[in-house]
Amino acid sequence: MGTVALARCGGRPFGTHLFSVWPGAAFAATAFPVRCAPGDNLALHVAVAQAPTGSALVVDVAGESEYGYVDEILAVAARTRGIAGIILDGCVRDIAAIAECELPVFGTGVSVREVGHDAGGSVGRRVDMEATGPVPLSVRRGDWIVADDDGVVCLPRGQVSTIIADTMSSISRSREIIDAVSAGESTLDLLGLDPSRVAGWEGAGDHSADFGGRRSRPRALNPRRDPRAGEHPAARTRRGPCSAVTDVYGGE
Repeated sequence: MGTVALARCGGRPFGTHLFSVWPGAAFAATAFPVRCAPGDNLALHVAVAQAPTGSALVVDVAGESEYGYVDEILAVAARTRGIAGIILDGCVRDIAAIAECELPVFGTGVSVREVGHDAGGSVGRRVDMEATGPVPLSVRRGDWIVADDDGVVCLPRGQVSTIIADTMSSISRSREIIDAVSAGESTLDLLGLDPSRVAGWEGAGDHSADFGGRRSRPRALNPRRDPRAGEHPAARTRRGPCSAVTDVYGGE
């Protein structure tokens, strides 16, 4: 269960400016918010020492992103303490070393600029992170954070069960569609799309008769069929970063 499906079903995406420091980095964990003073990472050191094992640090750098807030020392310390990952609205450095210690870190870029270690900040209190829209994304302690190669999403506490249930249904539907496409069916039919809206459409098969200026209904797929039986390899997903969330909430 990845961030794309979660965002489609109510997960709140972080800004597209974030990227994973190393390919394949992924996690799902409860948030421990951190706010750094501009150009200073004392609060990050405090958070590594104080955050519960298995939590994720979500770090607001007060709009001053062009510093290397997370380096090899912090990454190794966080990994040793059992921190699940770090999301920050700022830059990192020592990216090869961070990748080697396999701590999932998502930031805005790479910077060699040194940070200070004495300017304060806060830990455990709500932070506002840049989101995909004009409204900042508020992250509170206990919200769930899911991150993978496609991005980062927040599942607000109190909504996790609903989002997970909707996402599981969406994934099942997507797997059935992929199976049907692999068998040669058209996405136009499966998704009920109207190709007559596109200039240059010349029609194919029965489409010209099906779309007379109206929208077709998506074709119903067999809901009783095991969606994984005989499916195309592209549809088979490994146990993803959100498995920890489904373990906790999937049975509610």
